[in-house]
Amino acid sequence: MSKDAVFTMTIEPELRDAFMAEAAASHRPASQIVREAMRDFIDKQKKQREYDAWFLAEVEEGLREADDPNTVWIPHEEVKADMERQRQSLLERLKASGE
Repeated sequence: MSKDAVFTMTIEPELRDAFMAEAAASHRPASQIVREAMRDFIDKQKKQREYDAWFLAEVEEGLREADDPNTVWIPHEEVKADMERQRQSLLERLKASGE
């Protein structure tokens, strides 16, 4: 088991008092709440970095594809027409099912 470390921070007295009151009201030690908040922050930051890396890779792949002379481009009007056909088909299926 690792040895615990001490973490000291400076906060406004009003914030400390309100936090300690809420911790007491929830019947939990303030240190437990702070540890949970730190873990949540770490998890959130890791997930955000992973998402950012994934998104950057997707953008880079899209740029490579856009620059590839062999890429087949579909005209905007054709895409719009296809989406309208799909929309109408879905509306018809919904109407037929009684939705």
